[in-house]
Amino acid sequence: MSDLVTGEAVVLGLRAAKLPSRGLAIALDLTVQLAGLVATTLLLSLILVDLDGAAVAAVTIGLTVFFLVALPVMIETLTRGRSLGKAALGLRVVRSDGGPVRFRHSLVRGLIGFLEIIVLFGVPAVVCSVVSSDGKRLGDVFAGTLVVRERVPGGSGAAVALPPVNPQLLQAIGGELVALDLSAVPEPLWLAIRQFLGRIGELDQTVAHRMSARLADDLVARTGHPVPYGVHPAAYLGAVLTERQRREWSRAQQGYAFQQAQAQQQAHAQAGAQQQAPQAWAPTPPSTPAAPPAPPAPPAPPVSGTGFAPPA
Repeated sequence: MSDLVTGEAVVLGLRAAKLPSRGLAIALDLTVQLAGLVATTLLLSLILVDLDGAAVAAVTIGLTVFFLVALPVMIETLTRGRSLGKAALGLRVVRSDGGPVRFRHSLVRGLIGFLEIIVLFGVPAVVCSVVSSDGKRLGDVFAGTLVVRERVPGGSGAAVALPPVNPQLLQAIGGELVALDLSAVPEPLWLAIRQFLGRIGELDQTVAHRMSARLADDLVARTGHPVPYGVHPAAYLGAVLTERQRREWSRAQQGYAFQQAQAQQQAHAQAGAQQQAPQAWAPTPPSTPAAPPAPPAPPAPPVSGTGFAPPA
């Protein structure tokens, strides 16, 4: 067993592949690759008969790099660590933390593998695999990968999904899950549970059961509620994680409803304030001033009895 440790400090009990099985897988892969290289070279030599020596050398180098470096890298990346030889022998390339390999891991393994296996006839790979306790070659050391066995003795070797659980049993523990106190569970443990359940189909049955039991024990230590009898640890982890997601969704819905209610109250308050506001004051046009009264006429002079009137 190889004691791989994930980013969540979970120990993976994967069985590392040793030199005999790895050598046989590499031999099978090289046989197929060399057969494809020779067949393609012969076919192109029959089609492109007018090429000169330099062009033939360039085409030969290009085909060699494609079949011995580019093609293995693409196959290993697309199949997540399983080439033809590894699939035939039940092997897979994984990262040092147990996760699936990416393009950069496959590229480093392919480039260094071409040097240590093809150019140097596999001598460095054999020496490094014998010395390493996990059977790693130089490509695995520099890429941070490991070749593990997916088929272990006593198992079917097939990846298993979450084990089925009796629905009545899940209904029976549903009330206990609702009353479960999850406040003491740290976020790193939730992350470890989510990542484990997300890739449980890529793990061996024995390894998956061991990891689920360890995570369930950590969860029980925080909640103080034991796993119900008859429930698989992985199923219990999935049920508790579903209950936590339900609570988070419920809190999010309540927060959204509260925000909507506040928005409606503010809208009603603004509408009421607008209705209670006084009418807007509008200035009245100025009235036309009345004409000033005419000045009084001067009094008429008195008329004397003699008939004499003073000059005006």
